[in-house]
Amino acid sequence: MASYTLPEGFSDFDMFAFGSALLVGGLLGFFLNFISVMAFLRIREMQTPNNFFIFNLAVADLSLNINGLVAAYASYLRYWPFGSEGCQMHAFQGMVSILAGISFLAAIAWDRYHQYCTKQKMFWSTSVTISTIIWILAVFWAALPLPAIGWGVFDFEPMKTCCTLDYTQGDRSYITYMLSITVLYLAFPVMVLQSSYNAIYAYFKKTHHFKFNTGLPLKALLFCWGPYVLMCTYACFENVNLVSPKLRMVLPVLAKTSPIFHAVLFAFGNEFYREGVWQFLTGQKSGDKKK
Repeated sequence: MASYTLPEGFSDFDMFAFGSALLVGGLLGFFLNFISVMAFLRIREMQTPNNFFIFNLAVADLSLNINGLVAAYASYLRYWPFGSEGCQMHAFQGMVSILAGISFLAAIAWDRYHQYCTKQKMFWSTSVTISTIIWILAVFWAALPLPAIGWGVFDFEPMKTCCTLDYTQGDRSYITYMLSITVLYLAFPVMVLQSSYNAIYAYFKKTHHFKFNTGLPLKALLFCWGPYVLMCTYACFENVNLVSPKLRMVLPVLAKTSPIFHAVLFAFGNEFYREGVWQFLTGQKSGDKKK
């Protein structure tokens, strides 16, 4: 068995507990989003330009689930077994998943606004183009902290069993990168979600027909990612090493539960997607349930 040294501030039980939280969240999210992806691929009626955004969100979340499961495996080992290059790739892959996932939340909100408020039809050319741009930009911004470029730095999180943007540096490179990411991938998506779902809520109120809770998507985003982004932003101005290592690990673990919320809200809770999921799982169309 390989020897290991526990990171400062963590006991064997802590490593097991955080690893178990990552494992449970990763497996549940993977299961739900795998069903979402497979339903889209297998059920022809689901393959619409609107649902393509939800499919891409599920793909991004599956990638984040895999990232979390790798971290869970390393947590059970009590050390990172994949070397420094593996750490860089783990952080890069996780960052791509996060940036793409948040972007598709905004794309879905924008699409829903047009579905309910303007009644404009989404075309495949628009859906595919927007999705392609989202993935390209996610890869671009996630690649910037890699050693070849060096705007920001990827390194281990406090448990030393998973890797992410190193917020402990607090230098100009980290500050400029982090603030740029916060504006582009949190502030801007929040504005899109807020404006889109407010308009949809007004439409639902006018028609007296509420098809879904318009407040939940933004609340889920802020619940999962808000505390972690606040900590990373705090690190731009203060020494984040003074914050408890355990608290600094709780926040990314919480953030990695976002794929569960996304699957529940946008696949299983979406009237345009749920019927296809039911058909994929049971082989029956939704109308057959009532016969």
